[in-house]
Amino acid sequence: MNLKGRSFLKLMDFTTEEILYFIDLAAELKEKKRRGIRHDSLTGKNIALIFEKTSTRTRCSFEVAAHDLGMHVTYLDPSGSQIGKKESIKDTARVLGRMFDGIEYRGYGQEIVEELAKYAQVPVWNGLTNEFHPTQMIADMLTIREHLGKLEGVKFVYMGDARYNMGNSLMVACAKLGMHFVACTSKKYFPDQKLVDYCTEVASKTGATITLSEDVDKALDKADVVYTDVWVSMGEPDDVWEERIRELLPYQVNADVMKRARDSAIFMHCLPAFHDLETKIGRDVHQKFGLTEMEVTDEVFESSQSVVFDEAENRMHTIKAVMLATLADMQ
Repeated sequence: MNLKGRSFLKLMDFTTEEILYFIDLAAELKEKKRRGIRHDSLTGKNIALIFEKTSTRTRCSFEVAAHDLGMHVTYLDPSGSQIGKKESIKDTARVLGRMFDGIEYRGYGQEIVEELAKYAQVPVWNGLTNEFHPTQMIADMLTIREHLGKLEGVKFVYMGDARYNMGNSLMVACAKLGMHFVACTSKKYFPDQKLVDYCTEVASKTGATITLSEDVDKALDKADVVYTDVWVSMGEPDDVWEERIRELLPYQVNADVMKRARDSAIFMHCLPAFHDLETKIGRDVHQKFGLTEMEVTDEVFESSQSVVFDEAENRMHTIKAVMLATLADMQ
């Protein structure tokens, strides 16, 4: 399969077979790194990383993956780029496309990364937008396959705020890969109906199912994967905390929730997670609202069912696969 020259903006742009190819390639590259086999086949190439929203895992994953592949990296933080300020996105894309072999963007609206890809004339990779987080999806699916041995037929339950990039992307990924996706949350936090309709149509062809439920008992019955994310996304104002805590606390992932899933179920989280008081935000929320844990309890986060650090490591292997597949002629 040759994906050279393609941008990686959202999973809706790829077939089931292409998504599985990324996962398989990531597994192959992970094994090569484990065995110490060099795979620097992109030596001499240069990539730009545009971060309008900062990140630990995404930045480190792109940089380590790029170095393993032999590439050089230029990092542009929120103050290091004039994109959308003094220079239009279109002009930025045309400039950077002349200098770099690939461009990563992590920031705000999906329309920004789409416009970059339209004008850059080199592959553009979505490191996160408000609407989608596709590199996280390849990592998540690789992690599930490593622990459960399969993807097709897996029951996947997402708990919490399912309206934004994680809920959206996980629903699309599950639909594409024949999995049974359940968004378990209050109706207010269900994904956009237009995207639900799209995923339902895809699911009708792959054997997947899409379910939106407020009932924790029904949602968790025979669940293979329980997934959650932070209740307040990057860039949202602090005053939404009280409302989110009140409305989403019934969907916190705790020991009782995990007992309702299969004994073999795994817990996943894209991180960072507010499961203790070891962060400034965690301490601030505790001081204001009395909570010591938020979307997931420390008991679950640190349990044997938690695979969150395997998932975090897999960001690097899967991002490496995406860059290699879109920059190289694959035989």
